[in-house]
Amino acid sequence: MEKTQEKGVSPQSTSPTPSEHVGDTYEVISDAETHGEMKRVLSKRMIHVISLGSQIGSGLFIATGKALRDGGPGSLVLGYGMVMTLVWASLQTLSEMTIAFPVSGNFIDYADRFVDPALAFGAGFAEWLGWTAVVASEATFFSVIINYWAQGKVHEAVWYTIFLLFCGGLFLLSTKWFGWFEYAASLLKIIALIIFIIVAFAMVLGAGPTGEKHTGETWRDYPVFINGFRGFGNSALFGIWAMGDQVFTGIMAGEAKSPRYSMAHATKLVPIRVFSTFMLSIVFISLLIPQDDKRLFGGSGVAASPFVIALNDAGIKGLPDFLNVVMMIGIASIAVESIYISSRIMRSMALQGLIPKFIANVDREGRPRWALAFTVLVAVVLTYINLTAGGIEVFTWLVSITSSSFFLVWFVLCITSFRFRAALKAQNDPLWTEAYAYQTWFWPIPVVWLFAGSTVLLLSCFYVGLYPIGVEKASVYYFFQYMIGVVTVVSFTIGYKILYRTKMRDPKTADLQTGRRTLGGEELAMLNDYYNRTALQRFYTYIQLW
Repeated sequence: MEKTQEKGVSPQSTSPTPSEHVGDTYEVISDAETHGEMKRVLSKRMIHVISLGSQIGSGLFIATGKALRDGGPGSLVLGYGMVMTLVWASLQTLSEMTIAFPVSGNFIDYADRFVDPALAFGAGFAEWLGWTAVVASEATFFSVIINYWAQGKVHEAVWYTIFLLFCGGLFLLSTKWFGWFEYAASLLKIIALIIFIIVAFAMVLGAGPTGEKHTGETWRDYPVFINGFRGFGNSALFGIWAMGDQVFTGIMAGEAKSPRYSMAHATKLVPIRVFSTFMLSIVFISLLIPQDDKRLFGGSGVAASPFVIALNDAGIKGLPDFLNVVMMIGIASIAVESIYISSRIMRSMALQGLIPKFIANVDREGRPRWALAFTVLVAVVLTYINLTAGGIEVFTWLVSITSSSFFLVWFVLCITSFRFRAALKAQNDPLWTEAYAYQTWFWPIPVVWLFAGSTVLLLSCFYVGLYPIGVEKASVYYFFQYMIGVVTVVSFTIGYKILYRTKMRDPKTADLQTGRRTLGGEELAMLNDYYNRTALQRFYTYIQLW
């Protein structure tokens, strides 16, 4: 838990005592003269608001409809609900390492220094692949949303091109512009979602021109669960694709002005945001829309968002169009986040010597130009592959890649957390005695639950791959459609291990110094001021949006 001080007492920053062992051979972000230096330009306010709105996108606005269609309301609520608890566990697992070592590569760096370079490579590759695939899936949704107005009169390739030009072009500007765009988009998404929740509550009670009340008929008159465990597994995989990978916040800490403040805030705030906004939205969707509505994504209509369907059914004019605009901005925001994360992951892997080092080069504006170029190139290829087959078919491949990549990363987080704690104990490191040191709540309970939940997701992926919904018999094609992410990541990790013959890190010599951030000066004064405030004043900082 956070180490708080008595009011009026200023804690002194304790410098870490160097270990007797210098540490295993380990390359990390200390060669700014060679590769350039990332700039800490993301303010506390930016990270606070972005962490609130970062995952509000197509996974909530549209994919919930497909989860409802394939699994029924019960599977939708349970599948997404389980992933919500895993989001909390993943942030708790990650936070204490991120606050101690706020480096841009985040968990990849930690897997390298505390476990094994091969595991770091596998985790980095999984995360990079997963987030790059998100760009392509968001492009699919962008086309779906814009066809609400265009009605298919413009070829999809045009919308893909416009989408990619905007998302890639934003990174021709400095990171500060990325931060401001994400801040504004997140603010808009938060406001729009709050409006929808209020309106949806009113619609359940019969508000709107049609005056129809909803008394649970979608749960009472239809099957609560469809397709058994397959329906639940499918919903859970959509859930992790929609909101599961919150390491985005940890990666931003590498460019945050105050990682200790920003990450600690996000660790508490993000799970609350996910539980409140996502769960309320999902419950209202399940009350307002029957599972067999043909307009849901995967059906025949272009108004594929369950949010838009609900508003149209209530006869509310104007609001569906407003929500579609918000969804378009939100989808672009998720794609931009994906490029940001993927490029930072690739740069971190290069700095650690896991891939060619020239990819780590950063220009004067703090942009990892080679990592950005490679990421955008692969994202473009994956996006235009959408044109070669049915949209829903390619979409399933992309979601499978992303979902499996994310829960495999959660396995890595669990292993890394135990090894990190083992290194602190083996070296008798004084980390927990430093000023405002942050420890995972109730450790190791979050870590154990994260591992168990990830195992359930792996089994879901395997089972749905063997017996996919809507397919009469098992086939190799559909199995790999769902398992391609798992097979690819595991193969690359094992291949790297065999090729380079990497060794496990010894906890007694693991590097506990490189990239470690010791509080001091302005940051320490800011934290002193913050924790000397009343509880009500501190609470206000969690809900303040500007």
